[in-house]
Amino acid sequence: MTASRSTRAPFVLGAYFTGSATNGDAWRAPGEDTDADLSFERYRDYVATLEKGRFDAIFLYDNVLPVPDPSRIARTPALARWDTFTLLAALAVTSSHIGLIGTASTTFNEPYNIARRIASLDVLSGGRAGWNVVTATGGGENFNLVSHVDHALRYERAHEFVDVVKGLWKSTETEAFIRDKHTGVWLDPSRVHPLNHKGRFFQVAGPLNAPPPIQHPPILAQAGASGAGKELAARIGEVIYTAEYDIDAARAYRADVLERAARYGRDERHIRILPGLAPVVGRTESEAREKFERYQSYLDKADILQAISSYSSLGTDLSQWPEDKPVELGLVEETNTHKSRQFLIVDWIRKTRPTVKDILQNFTRGGHRLLVGTPASIVDEIEEWYRTGACDGFNIMFTSAPDGINDFVELVVPELRRRGLTQQAYKSRNLRENLKIPST
Repeated sequence: MTASRSTRAPFVLGAYFTGSATNGDAWRAPGEDTDADLSFERYRDYVATLEKGRFDAIFLYDNVLPVPDPSRIARTPALARWDTFTLLAALAVTSSHIGLIGTASTTFNEPYNIARRIASLDVLSGGRAGWNVVTATGGGENFNLVSHVDHALRYERAHEFVDVVKGLWKSTETEAFIRDKHTGVWLDPSRVHPLNHKGRFFQVAGPLNAPPPIQHPPILAQAGASGAGKELAARIGEVIYTAEYDIDAARAYRADVLERAARYGRDERHIRILPGLAPVVGRTESEAREKFERYQSYLDKADILQAISSYSSLGTDLSQWPEDKPVELGLVEETNTHKSRQFLIVDWIRKTRPTVKDILQNFTRGGHRLLVGTPASIVDEIEEWYRTGACDGFNIMFTSAPDGINDFVELVVPELRRRGLTQQAYKSRNLRENLKIPST
């Protein structure tokens, strides 16, 4: 076990949502919300509960994938979803302290639009906006492209895209707005700085036509774990989402990212790494196991196994694999989409030789780790990862809503507080200040 360091950044607690529901795997279970894509009140209530638990941020995942065969999504709430930043804007005015991190692709957007949207959200929320920078795992067919853009090219574009966005955020100083009715001077032109960017992918004049962000700048999140993804994370990432399931691999991942970051003059003060974790918690082990069995009973197992197969480009349809036979993978061709998640799933299958039942008991549809137990046992695991340098916190992926959210806040959060991991009260309404990440 790696020795804990004498100084650590504060433990970060994030929550994962999509724009359609929090729990797409077992939506048929009694009590599950099935109208979160229609009812804003659902998200308002989820976030209110999370603020009671002093969560640092919510993270809204998004994709824009085509659906050539609608029958493939007939049994999962995948299609209708809120536009990410529309939903976050509404949550900005119904919440008070929690960070609001939304996904936007650098492949299917332009820097000016994204810079303006996130700056506006930051002002609307009082300094709580964040942008999850993705290159997109697919969807070119919805944006006038014949096929998905090559992986390496997407990341080259992403680096320049982020540079332009950050430049636009700095293009007008907060002090530029004088608004003096007596003199008739609205703006100090010396505090406005046209960008005039001319690069390989973008030509952007600026300045940005939006109020300057309150944060300096809004938080940048990132979730890539391929070589190119880690390089982008090391250069620009501040909150980094991962899907690590093994503590030693998580330590190695964190060490790799920090080593790469050092080449850009950055260190652990600037980066918070948050693995995804899907907990099922009970007051006793038997209660936790009952909840987990109930969760499993409502899964469409074939659909989820098929989704994992597709997501990880395994070349093997797990839904067709014999239930009690260990899974054997042949040659797995490298994907142009989920490279990092593909590696994690393939590596785990080859190391453990699981049955498909084992896969369903260990991973969610998206390849994130399931953990079943009491508040104490779940926090034991969380604390070990954090104290030994495997992560800086966790991004919680609830297996049910609203019950799973309530269980975590009512049962796990008090144990986290008892051990001095989570905050008793928010220190600020500014996300960057709550995360203690220096301005850039």
